[in-house]
Amino acid sequence: MLRLTAIVPATNSPTTLESCLAAIADTDAQPDQVVVVRAAERTGPAAARNAGAGEATGDVLVFVDADICVHRDVFSRIRAAFAEDHELAALFGSYDDEPSAPGVVSGFRNLLHHHVHQTSAGSATTFWGGIGAMRADVFREAGGFDAERFPVPCVEDIELGMRVADAGGRIVLDPRVQGTHLKQWRFGQMVHTDLFRRGIPWGRLILERGAGASALNLRWEHRLSTAAVVIGTTAIVLRRPWTALAALAALLVLNRAFYALLLRRRGPAEAAAGVALHAVHHLTAAAAVPVALAAHHLDRRRGR
Repeated sequence: MLRLTAIVPATNSPTTLESCLAAIADTDAQPDQVVVVRAAERTGPAAARNAGAGEATGDVLVFVDADICVHRDVFSRIRAAFAEDHELAALFGSYDDEPSAPGVVSGFRNLLHHHVHQTSAGSATTFWGGIGAMRADVFREAGGFDAERFPVPCVEDIELGMRVADAGGRIVLDPRVQGTHLKQWRFGQMVHTDLFRRGIPWGRLILERGAGASALNLRWEHRLSTAAVVIGTTAIVLRRPWTALAALAALLVLNRAFYALLLRRRGPAEAAAGVALHAVHHLTAAAAVPVALAAHHLDRRRGR
């Protein structure tokens, strides 16, 4: 039977760690080994996960963020997936639709992640370290997470997935592998993360590779939504209300399934606020594009 090692990076003394470990202990098929990395506080998650992998004895490494409570069936699903498919290199899951943190921003942010992963099942070319499993030999052959390039929480898991996929490894997003996210989001934190920890570095990765991406929130729906928000915002500035209303209608149609989820899980008021927050999310994505292009151009001039 495949041995699983759960690796939990806990470098910032998270208050959620006890709940995370209790959830792991309460699963139907517990991992054979649990490695909690309590490194120096300035150690980023990439380095912490690498350190945990260095202590692992399992055939499959299961990365679980310290602010996630996995569902009871997570490890049984992961073990079965790798046992049944010997060509499977990596697998990752999703947040559930019951985030525990209070507040409009937390509800929106966590349900957005849930929706994107739930509607993106199947083959993937990226990876997610929140609840993500990878064969130990694949992880080591790929060189692990790039802790030097990503010393802070960023797109280190996405970049690792790209390298594994480039090497021919098969990665699958299984939305049935779920956990409850305990993190509480604030508005400023959301914007900062979207711009500096996701949008710009992800854009730079895509430009470096000389190809587009269709996975997760870089699908055509996301791009059209971003265009609709940019057009709508410009129309408001130029005082063209009908154009702004048309752009809003396009945003609502393109994302009707997500907004229905917000309405169902959070109620009318938070669903309406979620539309506004979603518009900010897309504006941030648009703002990241010219910055990523400039950074990429500068890297090329420096010969990187």
